Amino acid sequence: MYNFKYGDKNKKEENNVQVSFDILGNIQKQEKNSGVNLNKFVDDYVLVDIETTGFSPVKDEIIEIGAIKVEKNKIINEYNELIKINETLSPFTTKLTGITDEMLQTGKEISEVLKDFIHFTGDSIIIGHNVTFDLGFLSYNCKKYLNFNLNNDYVDTMCIARKLVPNSINYKLGTLADFFNVSYEGAHRGLKDVEITYEVYNNLRKINRYKSHGI
Repeated sequence: MYNFKYGDKNKKEENNVQVSFDILGNIQKQEKNSGVNLNKFVDDYVLVDIETTGFSPVKDEIIEIGAIKVEKNKIINEYNELIKINETLSPFTTKLTGITDEMLQTGKEISEVLKDFIHFTGDSIIIGHNVTFDLGFLSYNCKKYLNFNLNNDYVDTMCIARKLVPNSINYKLGTLADFFNVSYEGAHRGLKDVEITYEVYNNLRKINRYKSHGI
């Protein structure tokens, strides 16, 4: 059995979440604690991006999870999995992501991927671009398949960009990547999108350093 805690270590013990897995990988215990938007720059975090079949966590499916773990602002590990689903992908989804039905046939079951993701993420702050979309899907599916409340604090790079790049024509990841001269090639795949977001986040950090006050 392996154990890890979710939550701010400075909070009281009862506000942390103790997660245990038995030898079959079943989650044994947890306590509820909602994550909050920190809206700041941090050096240790997990950056996440998912690909889905649509926009509704209730009606649509996650088909890929990509994540990178960062410590002291350096990438130390990565996670990427395709997820098997019981439906045919729309032509739009396949064209956008490059993911095909054949690719998903060799994917893992959603419950297995979510367990791996929880273990990979631990109590880290989660970062993403428009991350509330990703967290909506992840939280809904963690509750549905594992009866687990995903409660990590998070940072949304889109929110930060709106404050630090006020004259941008929009705040899509591709637009910001172009603004910072970051390659957008291969986007709309989980792992590639987190790599792009990592570069955008660090460029936003540089802008913030030159400002007389923080975000």
